[in-house]
Amino acid sequence: MFSSLATWVQDVIEQLGYVGVALLVVAENVFPPIPSEIVLPFAGFVAQRGSESVVVMILAATVGSVGGALIMYLIAAVIGDERLHAFTRKFGKWIQIREVDLSRAEEWFDRHATSAVLIGRCVPLIRSVVSIPAGFRRMKLIPYIAYTFAGSLVWNILLIGAGALLGDNWERVGEVMSPIQKLVELAIVVAVVVFAWSRVRKLYRKRT
Repeated sequence: MFSSLATWVQDVIEQLGYVGVALLVVAENVFPPIPSEIVLPFAGFVAQRGSESVVVMILAATVGSVGGALIMYLIAAVIGDERLHAFTRKFGKWIQIREVDLSRAEEWFDRHATSAVLIGRCVPLIRSVVSIPAGFRRMKLIPYIAYTFAGSLVWNILLIGAGALLGDNWERVGEVMSPIQKLVELAIVVAVVVFAWSRVRKLYRKRT
């Protein structure tokens, strides 16, 4: 399945060039199983070997990143934090998330919104998810777009540039990114486990 997806991604880029890259990056932001670790390095490889410009490929990917991020932002903004709080009040006990925990998370995001978006756009897995709290909190649109553009530009320069430099060996970019992604996944799992354990301990103390 992954091999078929990779082949499809390559076909789209070869046939549509800049437009294909932009559309794939939009889709990758909304549908994470489309891997940027394939889209971006291969875009760099195609630009390096053909008539396309690496710089324009980077710009096309960045425009796509902003477009995809805006879709996620708008979906979260339409849902709104009031509905999120209502959901937490109704079902939070089943997943051990209290409304006060949600409020604290929102307060943290409000304080660090710009850095969270800027840095988050450069981190595997987090780069797509960070648009959701920004939308829930209705972060001001112009700063959101600016920081999304800046963070995505850094990410795209690194991966497209690496694909262009490696040429026929562009797939090695994915090999390098794989352990980084696994570290991020591990960090997320650890954070979830620590949070769950702290909630279990609090419940145990209340009962004793």
